[in-house]
Amino acid sequence: MQPKMIAKICVDTAMTVMLLFLMAYEMIGEAAHEWLGISIFVLFVIHHVLNRKWCSSLLKGRYTLFRIWQTALILGVFLTMLGSMISGIIISRSVLSFLPISGGQSFGRNLHMISAYWGFVLMSLHLGLHWNMMMGMAKKAVKKPIPMGTWLLRGIGFLIAAYGAYAFLKRDIGIYMLMQSHFVFFDYEEPLIFFLADYIAVMGLFVLIGHYLTKGIKNLKK
Repeated sequence: MQPKMIAKICVDTAMTVMLLFLMAYEMIGEAAHEWLGISIFVLFVIHHVLNRKWCSSLLKGRYTLFRIWQTALILGVFLTMLGSMISGIIISRSVLSFLPISGGQSFGRNLHMISAYWGFVLMSLHLGLHWNMMMGMAKKAVKKPIPMGTWLLRGIGFLIAAYGAYAFLKRDIGIYMLMQSHFVFFDYEEPLIFFLADYIAVMGLFVLIGHYLTKGIKNLKK
């Protein structure tokens, strides 16, 4: 495997893990949340540097339905990341509190909430775009194929997605995405691992949706 591909995998894996912990911001503490936010933004910039070839071809070539879908997702992720960073700077009370920013706290909180939850969903859908590639790499890494391995993984994926749909409702993620509530409620007595497990399942749900939407869009050309 080429060093550039290894770097891409490491950056994307680190961003995925950080994203899950960022969603638990009240449970990990304000300072940790802000440092993670800055770190994921740095990795986001590195991600785009590593994928600069794709960025430079945005205005070139014909836009198929798949390319429109892919570009819309990436632009959505970019906008939510930008919204998270700008709002994070506005409402920072720890790492960036030294900045001479006054006012805009209400706007900053609302922008941060909608950017965070939409960003989580869009990044998960974006992962679904590359699911076939990730599965291909996993198969190469396994020396002895497991009998019925593809069907087994598919079954596990659907089970995770089914629980993810339940967790999506249980955690009121849709409510926060639509700004029907301006405050996120946490159970501070809940172990962090349970919270993360629910969000991993929700991520799995949208990875699956992203994968099958992409598959359907590609099949429309046939």
